[in-house]
Amino acid sequence: MQFKYRFLSMAAAAALLLAPALHAKTFTWTSQSEIGSWDIHTQNNSLQNGLHAYVYESLVYYNSRTFAVEPALASSWKEISPTQVRFALRPDVKFHDGSAFGADDAVFSLQRAMAKTSAFALFAQGIDRVVKVDSRSIDIFLSAPNPVLLRQLTELRIMSRSWAQKNQSLDPKDIKGTEENFAHRNAMGTGPYMLESWQPDVKMVFKRNPHWWGAMEGDVSEMVYIPIKSAATRIAALLSGAVDLVLDPAPQDLARLRANPDLKVVDGQEYRTIFFGMDQFREELPGSNVQGRNPLKDVRVRRALYQAIDAEAIARSIMRGLGRPNGTLVAPMVAGYTEAVGKRLPYSVEAAKKLLAEAGYPDGFEVDFACPNNRYINDEAICQAVTAMWSRVGVRARLRTLPLVSYFPMIKRQEASIYMLGWGVTTFDALNSLQSLVRTVGAGADGYYNLGRYSHPRMDYLVDRIKVETDAPVRARMLTEALQLSNDTVSHIPLHDQVIPWAMKRNVDLVHRADNRVDIRMVRVH
Repeated sequence: MQFKYRFLSMAAAAALLLAPALHAKTFTWTSQSEIGSWDIHTQNNSLQNGLHAYVYESLVYYNSRTFAVEPALASSWKEISPTQVRFALRPDVKFHDGSAFGADDAVFSLQRAMAKTSAFALFAQGIDRVVKVDSRSIDIFLSAPNPVLLRQLTELRIMSRSWAQKNQSLDPKDIKGTEENFAHRNAMGTGPYMLESWQPDVKMVFKRNPHWWGAMEGDVSEMVYIPIKSAATRIAALLSGAVDLVLDPAPQDLARLRANPDLKVVDGQEYRTIFFGMDQFREELPGSNVQGRNPLKDVRVRRALYQAIDAEAIARSIMRGLGRPNGTLVAPMVAGYTEAVGKRLPYSVEAAKKLLAEAGYPDGFEVDFACPNNRYINDEAICQAVTAMWSRVGVRARLRTLPLVSYFPMIKRQEASIYMLGWGVTTFDALNSLQSLVRTVGAGADGYYNLGRYSHPRMDYLVDRIKVETDAPVRARMLTEALQLSNDTVSHIPLHDQVIPWAMKRNVDLVHRADNRVDIRMVRVH
C-alpha cells in the first residue's frame, strides 16, 4: 500500500487538516504509521492500542506519570480469594450513544477478548471466566493466582454489548482474513473522545466527549491524527505549523529541531525492544537455495546471524542515539531484566563464518527477509544495513519491506523466514514477552506471536510457572532464567531498545510515556 503523503509539500499537508473553530483547541499530531482496524480486539500493536484508548476504556489504566494502575471503568476491586477478584463498576458512565455502561458490557468485552479471532488473549491469560454479580459489579475467576492481572486489564477495553450485537460485531475481526465487521471501521465507547471520522491513510478526527465521567487535565477539544510515511514531510508539516507534534522524528533531524526556538523535543526510553524472529519450524524454507532442510533450525546458524550484526554501528550510524543495544527480549525497566542477561554476544564476522561452516554452510545460503517500512525508528534502513552485514558472511538475504497495515497480517500468516518485530511490554513484566514470543504455540495466548514456532520444554515449564507464581523473589529468578534461556538458544536476534524523542511546538505541554502513547487527557495547547 502506498501512503498518500509521500510527496506532499508543506502546503498540501496543511490543506488536508480540518480548519478548527475559533473557540476550539485543536491538537494535530502525526507519525509514520496507520492503524489496521478500529475493532478493539483484532490487532495488538502500540499505536493502534493508544488510539483506541481515546475512545474505548478499560476497567483499569496506567497513570501516565507513574505507571501505577488506577481505577477507570472499575471504581474499585477486591480479592475474594486468590482466584476470584470482584470489580465494582463506576456508576453513571454512558457510552457515546447515550446508553448506560454496565456489567453486561464488561462481561461481554472480556469474553470477546478471549475469542478465537482475538489478538488480546495474551491480556486475558489466566482468566477462567467472567461472571456478572449484579448490574454494577463483576467477578473475574482465575484458573490460578495471577500476579499481573491488573496490568493485563489495562489493555482490555470495553465495548457496548448491545451496539456490537446490533451491528453484527459480536466476534473480533480476524486479522488474517479480509472479511470486515462493523466495528472494523466504526467505534463507540465510553472514552474521553469520540471518533468523528476515519479516512484510512489520510486522517482520523476525534471530538471531545462532553459527557465523559473523568477529570480532564488537558484542554484539547478536537484531535486530528494524520499518518505521514515520509519523515521529511512530517518535519515539514511541523515546521509549517500544520501539525503540533511529530511522534517519530528522524534521528538526523533532531539537532535542528532542538535548535529551533519555536519547537521542543522531549526524550524518553521506550519499553520496546527491536529484534528479528526466525522460522524454526518448517523442514525447508520457501525460496531458499538449501533443499531438504532448514538452516534456521540450527542454533549455530542463528548465532552466526546474530554475531554478524554490528549493533553498535547501527546504534551509532542509523539510530544516532535512538537505539540502545540490547542482548535480550526486554528493556531494562521490565521485571526480569538484569545487566547480565542484557549483555550482547560479541560482534564477530570471523566467529559467524566459523559457526556457519560448522553447521554445514561454508558458503552461506539464501533466505527470505521481511521488514516493515513505517513502524519502528528507521526500520527499513536497519534491515538494509543488516542485509549488507549478513552478505559479508555469505548469507544472501532477499529483503522485502511492507507498510504496517499489510506487514503484520503477512507475518501472522507465517509468510516470512526472517522478520523484524518490536515488542513493547505493556505490563512491564517479562511474562508478557515470554508467553507471546517463546512459549510453544498452544491454547489462548501461549505463543501468539511466536511466529517462528520456537519450542523448548524448559522454556514452557518456566513460562507456565511464572504465570501463577506469587512468591516475588522466586518469580523474578524464573523470569531472568527464561530470558537467559532465550539468549542461549537464540530464540530471536535482539537488536536494541528504542529511545523515543517527540518533537512538538513550544506551546504544547504533555507527558512523555515509556509506551510511546500520547495521553490526550493530559495535552494542553497554550
